Amino acid sequence: MERSVYVLDANVFIEAARRYYAFDLHTRFWDILSEHAENGVIESIDRVKKELDKETDELARWANGSFSHAFRSTDEDDVIESYGRVMTWVQDQSQYTDAAKAKFASEPDGWLVAYAIAKGRILVTHEVLVPDARKRIPIPNVCEPFHIRPVDTFAMLRQLGVRFA
Repeated sequence: MERSVYVLDANVFIEAARRYYAFDLHTRFWDILSEHAENGVIESIDRVKKELDKETDELARWANGSFSHAFRSTDEDDVIESYGRVMTWVQDQSQYTDAAKAKFASEPDGWLVAYAIAKGRILVTHEVLVPDARKRIPIPNVCEPFHIRPVDTFAMLRQLGVRFA
């Protein structure tokens, strides 16, 4: 049986660091992410790392230390081809404003979906499906037509059998 591999959105790291798994309160969460990254079960992409690197906080230091090996390149033919498909789909959706389409194209989100398509990953994000969205394009809205399964952090942790005891 093929194991599931999870690719993490920036909001997974940012929300955890700023709220419920703050570094000063819950170091085990960050150790678990690093351990699963070492085992090849959790990863993210280079464009998410660039987003995390905009800050000079503990999260950026952790991302450049314990997790640095887990950021994968989006500069691969299969990812680039998938990105083209994703952006074509986005452009063809009349419900979204031009501003929403431009914002989606300028952020890591499209690349995350493309990476998940190309590599057969489960995409981990805190964004949720919003069928009537117009001014913003949520990641799950783009995952759905490409048969990518998005989950949140807590679903991922449960699927990995993580227990904080």
